[in-house]
Amino acid sequence: MSTLEPERGTGTGTLVEPTPQTSHGDGDHERFAHYVQKDKIMASALDGTPVVALCGKVWVPGRDPKKYPVCPMCKEIYESMGAGGDDQGKGKGDK
Repeated sequence: MSTLEPERGTGTGTLVEPTPQTSHGDGDHERFAHYVQKDKIMASALDGTPVVALCGKVWVPGRDPKKYPVCPMCKEIYESMGAGGDDQGKGKGDK
């Protein structure tokens, strides 16, 4: 989504492209394991690209997700998809 912000006094505008907010550090006060497609996690591990969880969180995985509780929003979305708890095509990443 782009926004057009007019510059003052010139009558023209500047196109502003939003950038995803990624989390890289230990400063995060809340930590959850998030549901992400397995192929996206593999690609991220190879090239360092950010992933998007079911809840919309964008970050570069780097921690063991088994050490954190599952994000309640991701869990709710995953269960509403009718997944049946078989983890096929989905993996847990970390925050």
